[in-house]
Amino acid sequence: MDIKPSDLPHKEMYKLMIGSIVPRPIAWVSTINAEGQPNLAPFSFFTAVCSSPPTILFCPGIRDADAAHKDTLYNVQATGEFVVNIVSEPLAEAMNITATELPAEINEFERAQVTAVPSLTVRPPRVAESLIHYECKLNQIITISDQPGGGNIVIGTVLHLHIDDSVYLEGNKIDLHKLEAIGRLAGPSYCRVNDFFDIHRLPPEIGK
Repeated sequence: MDIKPSDLPHKEMYKLMIGSIVPRPIAWVSTINAEGQPNLAPFSFFTAVCSSPPTILFCPGIRDADAAHKDTLYNVQATGEFVVNIVSEPLAEAMNITATELPAEINEFERAQVTAVPSLTVRPPRVAESLIHYECKLNQIITISDQPGGGNIVIGTVLHLHIDDSVYLEGNKIDLHKLEAIGRLAGPSYCRVNDFFDIHRLPPEIGK
């Protein structure tokens, strides 16, 4: 099958992308608006950028229902801050609740029955039950398209990192078995990050 993206409605292209770009890590992003109202929402278009300075990104899309930006984007634009909370399997149901499109005045922390606790360097709270949190200040927002199916790239510089002692290993490593992180697939499907195999990288052949 050969597919020319311009021949497909964006919803069909979306299905092909989320079915083949797998698994995708989940950024559970907490923000506040200019009045201090908290928001919590998951995004599976999420990854690291670099480690110096430590930088991560996530991509809030444009809602099909009303062609509007998500509250998360408006909040980051207003405050320049956000927190990425890592989703472990015990938090999957709560995370799914916060994926619901809700009016801006609804507090997703309360709806999902998770605990908002203060961050150390930014104003948005973090999810106490999450085992890892990245406190970030906005680096830049890149708009790809403001039409349905489009989206934005939100790039943040990590100011502070919280790691629960239960998943921290000596040498600045993470115990993936204890973290129990989950990944996003297509439709209602998720995967567990607990089946590993190792392939050692070959030595470099430049700079010798």
